[in-house]
Amino acid sequence: MTLCQKLRVLSIAALFGLPAAAGDRIASKPFATRSEVYAPHAMAATSHPLATQIALDVMKQGGSAVDAAIAANAALGLMEPTGNGVGGDLFAIVWDPKTKKLYGYNGSGRSPGKLTLEWFQAKGYQDIPSYGPLPVTVPGTVRAWSDLHARFGKQSLAQNLAPTIRYAREGHPVAETIAYYWSIAVPRLGQYPGFNEQFTVNGKAPVKGQVWKNPNLANTLQAIADGGADAFYKGPIAKTIADYIQGQGGFLSVEDLANHRGEWVEPISTTYRGVRVWELPPNGQGLAALQMLNILELIDFSKITFGSPEHIHAFVEAKKLAFADRAALYADPDFVKIPLTHLLSKEYARERARLIDPAKAMKAVDAGAKLQHGDTIYLTTADADGMMVSLIQSNYRGMGSGMAPPGLGFILQDRGEQFVLKLGHTNSFAPNKRPFHTIIPAFITKNDKPWISFGLMGGAMQPQGHVQIVMNLIDFGMNLQEAGDAPRIQHDGSTEPAGQNTPMSDGGTLNLESQFPYASVQALMRKGHRIEYADGPYGGYQAIARDPDTGMYIGATESRKDGQAAGY
Repeated sequence: MTLCQKLRVLSIAALFGLPAAAGDRIASKPFATRSEVYAPHAMAATSHPLATQIALDVMKQGGSAVDAAIAANAALGLMEPTGNGVGGDLFAIVWDPKTKKLYGYNGSGRSPGKLTLEWFQAKGYQDIPSYGPLPVTVPGTVRAWSDLHARFGKQSLAQNLAPTIRYAREGHPVAETIAYYWSIAVPRLGQYPGFNEQFTVNGKAPVKGQVWKNPNLANTLQAIADGGADAFYKGPIAKTIADYIQGQGGFLSVEDLANHRGEWVEPISTTYRGVRVWELPPNGQGLAALQMLNILELIDFSKITFGSPEHIHAFVEAKKLAFADRAALYADPDFVKIPLTHLLSKEYARERARLIDPAKAMKAVDAGAKLQHGDTIYLTTADADGMMVSLIQSNYRGMGSGMAPPGLGFILQDRGEQFVLKLGHTNSFAPNKRPFHTIIPAFITKNDKPWISFGLMGGAMQPQGHVQIVMNLIDFGMNLQEAGDAPRIQHDGSTEPAGQNTPMSDGGTLNLESQFPYASVQALMRKGHRIEYADGPYGGYQAIARDPDTGMYIGATESRKDGQAAGY
């Protein structure tokens, strides 16, 4: 092929929104990277192949889907420290085949009891720092493991943690995407004591394929295996965490750790064209996905094609409306009364949808209701009994706060950055308060039966991603794999429920993956959207579906991460 011919092929690919270097697939849409995975007994989908294999091994040995999820999550804390670990928080939705219902778990930790809004204001802080000791909140993951295991586990917690303990001592090769994000984090976080000593090799991030060991984490996990959650929240580990944070100028105490409790919560839901989509209530942002779906359900997508300007415009405007409420109203329900019923109502959606102009992008959006008074991993598992688990866990920003207590092998989250430093805001900082949370698991039922357990990592991208997955499945007829591989939309710039809570005034920025047709881009710009092509903010997706007729499992994981869906 001549140079001119090659250039012509590339230009045609760009014109039609196709990836220039993609292979041709026979039985799926051109953007799909692989087929769905089918299995009769059990399925796991995670962002790392070794974690997926660990989950399957646990279920083959008689463990439940919850056992498998805990085991996979522990492995990801070792293998993907750029996204998660025992220093972060955890949320989960579990389908229990015995009771035939969904159970929600909020495993988010609280702010230090001796740190106040007045302290930040007296020191002149406009925002809580992204890194260091001040954004550190109590890590909720280990207590979440314990609570989930007590209710739904079939084998011991020690059995669930054993594979990761072995990999931590013997080593594993670092995956490509993880090596990339690790290399970005080291220059930023290497200034903090304990980080370079535990998370670099001679001051540098491990490279792709390099064998990584973490004996300190192995010791921490072994202590948890032997002594349960109390071994983490009380005793030597808790004292090491507290002494380290306070030595760096922070406030987290042994009392804060000892007092931590997770919470079983009722999932919230809405219907969308015959299926029911489930999320967890605030302090998370799952409500935003449901609000968006309620608005989008009012639009007839039967004659709107995927990637068209009509599709993208409607999605973005619905996002702006939901995120205005998100910024004003989503917070710890122990501190504020959130009007959930009103926000979830179809009547409220109709009221908000009237604000959408099909020809013009909104520049500013106010919240439509008033009070009545964030780098992550996602995984999903399903077992032979029909239990399905949707689990998400995170350190928040990449490798979290950079705070790596000596000898423990993990990094503490910086979730406290999500508080607002303004008196009177729903999400304003207060002692012993849970911050607004970005990580959200999701679930879909059909005819009151479990259909799809899914999630999508990536801060404010998560509710946007959830909605796009649902639309891809329902409105655009994609299969489970195609729904995740399809090019994504990400709108940035809405008013945030953090920092100074600065209102959006310029309409924000619309990020589109490169496979969208340029004709759509041009039409969107004419509507007033500011378009950018961002590199990498589109999240990562895993999903498991259950065929209602056969009981077979279907798994999917998309190409933006290094994951694997597999079953037996």
